Amino acid sequence: MKIIRHDDIVAANIKPSLCFEWVDEMLKNKETAVLPPKISLHFDDDGFFNTMPCVIPHLGVDGVKVITRKIGRNPSIDSQLLLYDGESRNVKAILDANWLTAMRTGAVAVHSIKALAKKDFKNIGLVGFGNTQTATIKILLDMYRDRELNFSLMKYKEAHVRFRDFILAEAKKAGAEQVSVEYVDDIDELMGNNDIIVSAVTYADKDFCEPTVYKPGVLIVAIHLRGFLHCDPVFDKVFCDDFSHVSGFKYFDKWKYKAEVAQVARGEAKGRESDDERIIAYNVGLSLHDVFFAEKIYEIVGENCSEIELNAPTESVWLMEESS
Repeated sequence: MKIIRHDDIVAANIKPSLCFEWVDEMLKNKETAVLPPKISLHFDDDGFFNTMPCVIPHLGVDGVKVITRKIGRNPSIDSQLLLYDGESRNVKAILDANWLTAMRTGAVAVHSIKALAKKDFKNIGLVGFGNTQTATIKILLDMYRDRELNFSLMKYKEAHVRFRDFILAEAKKAGAEQVSVEYVDDIDELMGNNDIIVSAVTYADKDFCEPTVYKPGVLIVAIHLRGFLHCDPVFDKVFCDDFSHVSGFKYFDKWKYKAEVAQVARGEAKGRESDDERIIAYNVGLSLHDVFFAEKIYEIVGENCSEIELNAPTESVWLMEESS
């Protein structure tokens, strides 16, 4: 069994646009996978313990990601993934899953932008400046390096200053020369003046603003779902990555039009049909992407990673030892 560490993955220097291609490939093949809803155990005021299994028969690969949150731990959110050979069901590798979690989530966000935003978008509002938003910007700038992009950052402590510097540095690295960044301290201004809103906040105890604030044609990419509840029944279309993850939403039955982004990717459902439609994309997160990313990472770096042998005894030996 290979041990694939965070540093092994980072050293591979995987192109952000390649992460987009991996997400697109698996969304188009989502129906070939066995993909049960994640099992989520929440602890009062302390965090969670989630398990996310997936079997991808046509690729001969299985896996399960475990992601935990513990308040007061550094980092508070951590994840690992067990990768299995789909034929033998033997474990092939255990991976640090923090890089792939952030990058697949960012790639899914950019996939929603490419599929559902207005074709001539250029103004993007950002709230939340953690690893997921960082990954989203890396992939977005790699994909749209020739596009004029104007970012508005919601002021938050000093995080917006750091994130401005990151965006400009990443734009230079990607060769994206038409990028500007400004700060906004009024949430209605941020939400109401942009073609795209990318929200990566992990907590919001109420909606950011009233649905009337959002202009025609806006796309909201709600990475962590929070802050847009009352938009659900009034926006023109709502998309998600899997209905089983969102069927419990308060207004799910009142969505005017709903589809999975995988259905749009396969041409089985309508995406944006006019520049005036207001659209929300809820991307809860699929282990489908985690396992596929893990397999691709294994192909790229696995040969050079350390290996351990589990030496599991056969069942007969087990029984003999237990009875002796």
